[in-house]
Amino acid sequence: MALGKYQRVDSRKSSSYCSTGVVIAFVALCLVGVWMMTSPSVVPERNEISQDGKAEVGEIATETKSRQFEDSQGDLPEDAMKGDSNNNSDQQDEGNSEVQDNQKASQQTTEETTEDNQGDKSEKDNGDKGAGSDETSNAQTDKGAGSDDTSTAQTESNGGEQKTEEAESNTESGETQAQTGGQAEPVENPIETKKEENVEEKVDENQEQQSENSSDNKKESSDSSQGANEVFPDVAQAEILNETTTQNGSFSTQRAESKNEKEKHQSTESKEEDSTGYSWRVCNVTAGPDYIPCLDNVQALKKLRSTRHYEHRERHCPEEAPTCLVALPEGYRRSIEWPKSRDKIWYYNVPHTKLAAVKGHQNWVKVTGEYLTFPGGGTQFKYGASHYIDFLQEGVPDIAWGKQSRVILDVGCGVASFGGYLFDKDVLTMSLAPKDEHEAQVQFALERGIPAISAVMGTKRLPFPGNVFDAIHCARCRVPWHIEGGQLLLELNRMLRPGGYFLWSATPVYQKLPEDVEIWNAMTELTKKMCWELVTIKEDKVDLVGAAIYRKPLTNECYENRQENDPPLCKESDDPNAAWNVSLQACMHKIPVDETARGSHWPEQWPLRLERPPYWLTSNQVGVYGKAAPEDFTSDYKHWKHVVTKSYLSGMGISWSKVRNVMDMRSIYGGFAAALKDLNVWVMNVVTIDSPDTLPIIYERGLFGMYHDWCESFSTYPRSYDLLHADHLFSKLKKRCNLVAVMAEVDRILRPEGKLIVRDNVEIINEIEKMAKSLHWEIRLTYSKDAEGLLCVQKTMWRPKEMEVIASATV
Repeated sequence: MALGKYQRVDSRKSSSYCSTGVVIAFVALCLVGVWMMTSPSVVPERNEISQDGKAEVGEIATETKSRQFEDSQGDLPEDAMKGDSNNNSDQQDEGNSEVQDNQKASQQTTEETTEDNQGDKSEKDNGDKGAGSDETSNAQTDKGAGSDDTSTAQTESNGGEQKTEEAESNTESGETQAQTGGQAEPVENPIETKKEENVEEKVDENQEQQSENSSDNKKESSDSSQGANEVFPDVAQAEILNETTTQNGSFSTQRAESKNEKEKHQSTESKEEDSTGYSWRVCNVTAGPDYIPCLDNVQALKKLRSTRHYEHRERHCPEEAPTCLVALPEGYRRSIEWPKSRDKIWYYNVPHTKLAAVKGHQNWVKVTGEYLTFPGGGTQFKYGASHYIDFLQEGVPDIAWGKQSRVILDVGCGVASFGGYLFDKDVLTMSLAPKDEHEAQVQFALERGIPAISAVMGTKRLPFPGNVFDAIHCARCRVPWHIEGGQLLLELNRMLRPGGYFLWSATPVYQKLPEDVEIWNAMTELTKKMCWELVTIKEDKVDLVGAAIYRKPLTNECYENRQENDPPLCKESDDPNAAWNVSLQACMHKIPVDETARGSHWPEQWPLRLERPPYWLTSNQVGVYGKAAPEDFTSDYKHWKHVVTKSYLSGMGISWSKVRNVMDMRSIYGGFAAALKDLNVWVMNVVTIDSPDTLPIIYERGLFGMYHDWCESFSTYPRSYDLLHADHLFSKLKKRCNLVAVMAEVDRILRPEGKLIVRDNVEIINEIEKMAKSLHWEIRLTYSKDAEGLLCVQKTMWRPKEMEVIASATV
């Protein structure tokens, strides 16, 4: 090594002997090199710009990717996140445009750069970054799939500086990142490499977090599904009377179908006939939105020979039941909920002011802005029904409102304030009044949420059994009780329970005008012959009225001791429960005296009478369902309690706070109504004329109802009920009625947004469902098993555009 070194020193020394030409050539080459180094060069500048441009684009892409995977929707409500989507989308578009512009500039610069500056390493980097971008795009797509929203906004803090980054949408950001990642840099950037590593780590973290979130979501979904299944098997078990096993239904699926059906209804509102084949038209009638087919038969009324006994206020049904739909009043809206409805209703729901003008001074009804208000007064109780109710009980404490006296009849009820305020005493009142010059009085009552029917005491028996009402009330009801042998008062005697009270508050009781004196004397003579006891005559110092309170006898002793058989006793063959289209009879039925006969004992006090089988149901009698009558009664009650609790109250999505007026269209023992006892509803139990006569049992329980034939219209105004319940009704009616007409009647008496619950065989369920769809009703629930089915539908505001003239109801 020393030798070598020294030899090199020696050679350098030897170079001094080089020629001058060699030195000059060396200096010249050095000058050329200096000149080349100091001269402006385009290509290196291009290389420098290209690299900087790429670095800038890479930083933007990396920064964007990093921000996206740090974004979190957090606990924002769904609507808030959706509301932000549009704004973020606009900002995102601007960000994408900037990135794309930088990419274009970078691409142009790169194309002009020599291939030597890119090299194999750049190709490798390009492939790695492209793969990373693909993973990023896929990860973000998965994140988007697990969320309702595709964009969020987030504010970051880095090194004390805050900057807000708008997240990009899944698809567009994925494409942008892929393009950016594809632009490889000729020189490896340690800073960028570190950023990419951080991004990959965040991608992994986010993927793990998303996987956990997905698992949580699946778990919640599973729990929700399990919760639905826990309810619906009970629904299934409760709905079919003969069920012994449960089956998971499609409740959640059905709700989705209902939503789709509703959207279909909205999109086809202009169509008068749909694929179901049913065609509907609006009834073109003189009564308009108040049309009651059996009470507005103009043609039948013209043929009456006399109206002396109020024949023109009785039922006269058209030969063919109408199949048209009754129009809605202009401006109609959903009824006010109980108990506020007792005091006020929407004016446009019952747009009649005549009664307010005639009876306003008696505090029946007043017009107050957009409302009709009800101060709670009446002809005999101007200062309120509550005081009047207490006044009556002070006269006869044994009335014992809500205990001894539970179900009463109010004849000539007006707007039914008397019955409305008796709810405070736990008393159920059947209010009735004719459709007469007291415009829409019964309609006012029903709109207020008070039970009432349109009926008159004329030539036929009222549609109630004998010996069922605990008390009957008449306050200036304008009924001539004393004429024609007391025929109308004898009808009250038929319906009044032995030992029950007749509360008569009228001018003949406390005024001394000649006409009043004459009526009072006639009533005194008649009631004595009927063996009614005048318990008291009481005067009210506040309302300045008086009331005479009579009591029906408990035995036949008085009847047997009368010197004259006037009024006569009815024949043994005359059934006091026969009441459908039966003419009045001026006679009295004997008091039941057998210990096991209905009417021989007063029912148990409320509410015990609701749950226990009546004393007169014996094991020797066979019930409707084939068991011994008491056992049949108990089984029916348990069944309906189970159905209502497990299904109707929780499994159908019915908001029961909005339900007040309910009808059981085919009641047996009143079990459905009994199961609803604790709700703020009342139930009209309808016993059809071709069913076993179980209506007396219903009254014995402290409930009420009436007889009816559903081949005809019901004696109520349109839009009277919030919920109708039909248990195996339509399959029986199909044998003798036009189901389309029955469905039109259901539409007439059901309020918009009201519910219809049908339990029947599958064939009938399908048929009713098709008709409901053609009416543009919402299908809320369907269920079937073993040829039995359940259907819940909701009426809408839809009305067809075409009209149908009903000749029988047009003047």
